[in-house]
Amino acid sequence: MTNSRLWPLDRDRTILLGGWAAITIVAWWYLVRMAGRMQASGPAHAHAAHLHVGMDTGALFAMWAVMMVAMMLPSTLPFVFMFSAEQDRRRRGRMTVTPTAFFVTGYLALWIVFSGGCALLQQALQGLRLISPAMAATSAAFSGAILVATGVYQWTPMKNACLRHCRTPLTFLLSDWKEGAVGAFRMGAGHGLFCIGCCWMLMLLPFAAGVMNLLWMAGITVLLLLEKAAPGGERVARICGAALVFLGAGVVIFGIVL
Repeated sequence: MTNSRLWPLDRDRTILLGGWAAITIVAWWYLVRMAGRMQASGPAHAHAAHLHVGMDTGALFAMWAVMMVAMMLPSTLPFVFMFSAEQDRRRRGRMTVTPTAFFVTGYLALWIVFSGGCALLQQALQGLRLISPAMAATSAAFSGAILVATGVYQWTPMKNACLRHCRTPLTFLLSDWKEGAVGAFRMGAGHGLFCIGCCWMLMLLPFAAGVMNLLWMAGITVLLLLEKAAPGGERVARICGAALVFLGAGVVIFGIVL
């Protein structure tokens, strides 16, 4: 009997994990292909891409949206699993059940809005020639300033408060539970707001290291996982902050363009 009661939860987790993995893999596949095309086509294509991006804001927005999906989805799995587990408990108790998709949609909606802001910011930085047609930083001072600012933010009370939220999914679900599809969407959006508060400066690091720098993207993704899910994640955030400050200072002092 115990196994039969646990099976729906195991099944749901398997489906969620499989869907999450598929979406994440597709997002990273898209980014790898895009970075490969830019690198293989050379400066002439990069200049053309710059002009195209300037005219087609939608394409730039889509690129940032895929980046956010690829980098943020893995670290939010504990919240999705917790929400799904509560829905499974309700299903067994013959209570009203809300699909987990509504929670996920609310979460992604906040990051899609954030992606739009990043796309507009990139256009502005390209106009100021702080980012090249190949989407790389052109100024050591600019790169260093972003690195230092991000490092400092890792030590701020806002970062700490938002990170505490991101590390305690059960507390969030117990204190902010809302019924129904609209309620689940609002819960996802609320989690997304905390997540942006925790990670928004880290998401701007591509402006310092190259918007399509896959190594930095992967590093940020791993850092987010460690901060939110690993034991001592708060210490990881502070250590990373100190490292970013030193790196940024070195970039400015030695005039290194990442």
